[in-house]
Amino acid sequence: MSEGPFSRGVVAAPHAAAAEAGRQILAEGGNAIEAMIAAAATIAAVYPHMTHVGGDGFWLIHQPSRRVHGIEACGYAGERATLRSYLDKGLYEIPTRGPLAALTVPGAIGGWRLANAMAKASGGKLPRTVMMEPAIRAAREGYKVSRSQARLTVDKLYELKDCPGFAETFLVDGKPPTEGTILKQTTLADTLDHLARSGFQDAYRGDIARELASDLEAIGSPVTRADLQAYYAVERAPLSLAHSLGTLHNMPPPTQGLASLMILGIVDQLEAMHGSVTPDTLGFVHRIVEATKRAFIVRDRFVTDYDRLDGDPLAFLRPDALKAEAGKVDMGRALPWPHKPAPGDTIWMGAADSEGRVVSYIQSIYWEFGSGCVSKSTGFLMQNRGASFVLDPRALNPLEPGRRPFHTLNPAMAQLKDGRVFAYGTMGGEGQPQTQAQIFERHVRHGQPLEAALDAPRWLLGRTWGSSVTSLRFEPRFDEGLIASLEKIGHQTAVVDEAYSDTMGHAGGVTLHTDMSLSGAHDPRADGGAAGL
Repeated sequence: MSEGPFSRGVVAAPHAAAAEAGRQILAEGGNAIEAMIAAAATIAAVYPHMTHVGGDGFWLIHQPSRRVHGIEACGYAGERATLRSYLDKGLYEIPTRGPLAALTVPGAIGGWRLANAMAKASGGKLPRTVMMEPAIRAAREGYKVSRSQARLTVDKLYELKDCPGFAETFLVDGKPPTEGTILKQTTLADTLDHLARSGFQDAYRGDIARELASDLEAIGSPVTRADLQAYYAVERAPLSLAHSLGTLHNMPPPTQGLASLMILGIVDQLEAMHGSVTPDTLGFVHRIVEATKRAFIVRDRFVTDYDRLDGDPLAFLRPDALKAEAGKVDMGRALPWPHKPAPGDTIWMGAADSEGRVVSYIQSIYWEFGSGCVSKSTGFLMQNRGASFVLDPRALNPLEPGRRPFHTLNPAMAQLKDGRVFAYGTMGGEGQPQTQAQIFERHVRHGQPLEAALDAPRWLLGRTWGSSVTSLRFEPRFDEGLIASLEKIGHQTAVVDEAYSDTMGHAGGVTLHTDMSLSGAHDPRADGGAAGL
């Protein structure tokens, strides 16, 4: 549901407690960046199956000057995460659960630190203790287990139950909690309280780092204290696309932000070539799906660690390059598919304030509950993002100490020609660029209210959330005739059971309007919404 207009600030999040945490910070006089830090910490305390402090994050921050900053807060592979160490164990793929899946430094808190510095440079005055208070309270006093956490704990119990620290933290008497059960993360609460008093850098170069490193060594993770000490989040210039409706931004590699922008750029070229189409018609769906395929082909042969790129990603966003890709789209026939996709579990959140700051933020532990490993001393649930590496030195993304893994995460932002600033995004691994495109096209190009664009039925090309299905899947609210028409031109289709399926992502958006009023909305498929002042 859409909320607003607000006059001071707005926060959108997939869990109501995180949106409320951000609203509280706005009420304390905080700005949008500070509100997002509070929401990011709180979401880890109440939505741990989707994100946690042991994961990574990426930020886009629009300042009152209209400059857009990017923060890359993704960790690299630990010094002991060598090809030989895995091959010597008889492994030919990186495990997706357990200590050997917990092979990358958790970068999210480093991102909070850099974002907080930007907040202070932009006039923010709130101390960390105030920003962390909602998260500390939620972790210490407890939170109600959501429907999705209850379901995913059951679905993935076999994979997770033996991971160090998982049962003690997320099971009740050895069994999955039911929806509405009160769970506490008291060790995490103590860690957040320590970080609030000592500083976010303590997670890498202080007491928290020492305890976390000791726990990781004890369970056999390749991440060491030296890896933590060497880690810093970095400011990274966003990728930008000149679009007919404005300037669109996303993060550069190792994220798939390039693919998200390419899809919108190719669709924009198709609009110019073939004219406009109505949402949820054959032409509308076919254009976005075929643009997705073209963008994913580029992504899968190009996107890797930023420091190891073979070329400039902006070259793929030039008008001539996008026009060439659009020219390869057959408007009457689907390109044969599939390719190898990537699953993922993530949260997107947005915030904006009346001074012109707008934040698009995404934070992830990769799969549901990440590696499943919980540090007994710090409460960190470690991500399994390193499972996206390949145990082949000839691959585009081979395992190598110090290397950043490929990231499905990508926060989006648009500076529109009509003066609005729109921050948006979603969870959903392989589905993130696709859902972003559907939201943008419906809301921005075709003028649907944001809540209607978020509520509208979605499709997904390829698998996500660990599914082996590679067809073009639709929520059942689509017209049967549309799906039949898509099949006739070569799309392999399927219909999911749920009218509002988690498979299709948890999307949201916030908007800074030209009169400096603010609004926001979040997905009915999630457990959150928008809150503001």
